[in-house]
Amino acid sequence: MTDIKSVADANMGTSDLSSRVVDILRRNSMLLILIVLYIAVANTAQGFFTVNNQLNILRNIAVPGMISFGMALLIIVGEIDLSVGSMVALAGCVCAWLVRWLSGGDVEPGLLPVVLSMVIVIGMAALIGIFNGFLRVRYSVPTFISSLAMMAALAGLAYLITDGTPIESFPSWYYVIGSGRLFSVPVPVYFLLLAFAVTYLMANFTSLGRSIYAVGGNAEAARLSGINVGLTKTVCLVMTACFAAAGGIIYSSLINSGNPTVARGLELEVISAVIIGGVSLFGGRGSVWGAFIGSLFLGVLINAMTLWGFNPYAQQVVKGALILAAVFVNFMIDRPVRH
Repeated sequence: MTDIKSVADANMGTSDLSSRVVDILRRNSMLLILIVLYIAVANTAQGFFTVNNQLNILRNIAVPGMISFGMALLIIVGEIDLSVGSMVALAGCVCAWLVRWLSGGDVEPGLLPVVLSMVIVIGMAALIGIFNGFLRVRYSVPTFISSLAMMAALAGLAYLITDGTPIESFPSWYYVIGSGRLFSVPVPVYFLLLAFAVTYLMANFTSLGRSIYAVGGNAEAARLSGINVGLTKTVCLVMTACFAAAGGIIYSSLINSGNPTVARGLELEVISAVIIGGVSLFGGRGSVWGAFIGSLFLGVLINAMTLWGFNPYAQQVVKGALILAAVFVNFMIDRPVRH
């Protein structure tokens, strides 16, 4: 009898261990795929595994990566923002216009007009996020609809401000924000890592982070437990909008102007990274870490296809196929939970 019990306990222990291993693999599947991709590309694309190329990948994903962290939390909480690309374009244009206005049209504006312009742009983004939150909470307007309308409105406003032509009003040192280096590392990479640290810590170690997952999992249960559902969703909308505005400032530094044509389709890239990173489209599941891995995966893939000599249009086809596959996997994982 004792022997039978021992065998049963051993089998149970083995089963628990197998379940834990499967769970770990499931949670880190995208990381494992990324590692496999790294190994494959490193062995087939010359120049891929150099320090400069790796830093180049990080620099290229800095803006979409930053926005993806906010978008991940927003989708986890059960909402979405389709206007981030337009926000990036508008932020750069407004910043350039403000610098020109505050400096009186000086050829070489001082530090104060530039800093004030940046602060105003971030504040503008926060107000737009609050407005979207107000529409969602007060009138139950789905953020898919409100942000779709906002996407068109912000894009139109960017063209209205600039008359459809880039505004070149920044000082000569402004390029440092988007193109400069600190200790040989591109400055945008520091912004990326800072945004990751802030959102990761907030999502995992604060009451707001716990509220985000609770609301995304079951909004009504979260409300009954005392969580302010509307405020939680609004904070996520504001955070995403502010990250997009910061991205607009970085892009305006890269091209040294406010240009209404930048960041077209960026919302697709951001949402793709979030979905590929394992964030559930139905809310309640996912992580900032997953969004980072998803962004890095797309960055590595695009870099690899460029080194392999892929046609840019072929790259879009591959990216689209990946998004479709990620959505399918996402749906299959969530189906047992929803049923």
